[in-house]
Amino acid sequence: MATRYPDRSGPRGFGGFSGSGAPPPRDVVLLLAAVFVTFSMQFFESTALVPALLRLTPAVLSGFVWQLVTYPFVGAGGASIWFLLELLVLFWFGRDVFWRLGRRRFWRLILVTAVVAAAVALLTHVLMGLAGGESTAPFITMQGHRMLITILIAAFATLYGEATILLFFVLPLKARWFLWLEILAAFVFGLLPSKDLAGFLGVCTAVLVVYTSLRSGGLKRGFHDWRKRLERWILERRLARLRRRRRFDVVDGGKDEIVH
Repeated sequence: MATRYPDRSGPRGFGGFSGSGAPPPRDVVLLLAAVFVTFSMQFFESTALVPALLRLTPAVLSGFVWQLVTYPFVGAGGASIWFLLELLVLFWFGRDVFWRLGRRRFWRLILVTAVVAAAVALLTHVLMGLAGGESTAPFITMQGHRMLITILIAAFATLYGEATILLFFVLPLKARWFLWLEILAAFVFGLLPSKDLAGFLGVCTAVLVVYTSLRSGGLKRGFHDWRKRLERWILERRLARLRRRRRFDVVDGGKDEIVH
């Protein structure tokens, strides 16, 4: 995967194998080290309990609340060459996102997004259990460093939307399309084979939180805008029903944020 930045949207040069020219941040290196160490620990009987306690599980509801914060920093999955490629993806996107946001915003984005996504996934898991449709592999779609990859790619796609990424080193795509590709991948490789609705909605939530936080002037402002849009949509549906039922002439309230 290689990335080409327009002069206006990011550092010059290419991401991926060629490098964007930015030095590797120490925070990102430590992040990769934590993921690699916890991934390795699961294969040894004496240390396997550590990553198991740090991953997101339904045990959060029994008091293991630290898992809401720790799960994205734990390596997940089986032994495979793909894990090393995923570490490279984390480095490529994490480096540019870190230098764009700075240390404080970088970590705040990761932690807030991870907690909100986990809360949505847990709520979905509980509701599915009450409805009798509980998944046998909850949260697998968003487990461990997969959530970290989701957050950093979504952040890159939001910050450098006009950058060109060579998918599989061949197919050129604008970075902004990766917001939708992440959701599509979670649906195809997560929800369909494992029926992990909780994990799928967790990924969707993470993408939405990242986009809203970075694109709309902050999370609070972003949710305010989404709430106004929802209120306007509901009002428009109600007015449409009034037109059909009573044949009233309804005056358009304009396109501002205020619901008339």
